[in-house]
Amino acid sequence: MIKQLLMFGIFTCLFGAKAQTPVNPPKSLYGIELKSITGKPIDLKTFKGKKILFVNVASKCGFTKQYEDLQMLHNLHKDRLVVIGLPCNQFGNQEPGSNEEIQEFCSATFGVNFVMTDKIDVKGSNQHPLYQWLTKKSMNGVADSEVKWNFQKYLVDEQGRFVDFYYSITNPMSDKILQHLN
Repeated sequence: MIKQLLMFGIFTCLFGAKAQTPVNPPKSLYGIELKSITGKPIDLKTFKGKKILFVNVASKCGFTKQYEDLQMLHNLHKDRLVVIGLPCNQFGNQEPGSNEEIQEFCSATFGVNFVMTDKIDVKGSNQHPLYQWLTKKSMNGVADSEVKWNFQKYLVDEQGRFVDFYYSITNPMSDKILQHLN
């Protein structure tokens, strides 16, 4: 037993381990301003008490079919989870449409009725303040990350604390995400 604990300690020191419990972030998520896809303000404070899954989305991506599972996740867990899709055109020019075109595509093709924002930048010099918070440990208190592609997911708990992020290949209905919704 002592040998196992020692080995775990060495492994953790060498390779790191994600925080098991979210910490209170240095900066509040709830003060960040967002606009809906129709241009109306989104007050993140209205989602206190629910987890939030932020997903940068694109209409012409190989992962676009994840809209179906994002909608299913929303339908099954809307009492305790808010899904927010954030259109972004920074990866392969895969979200070239206007907000109106994006909204029409998502609604007609996938029946999307979860929260969608206007188009934003998730990286670079015009990175939206939300993604500054999601990707910088100095702001979220837990981890640094970089948005690698469309449909990368970020989960925040009921008190606005960073939980984890998931690359595009992680399906929204994956156990990696669902385990946090029990």
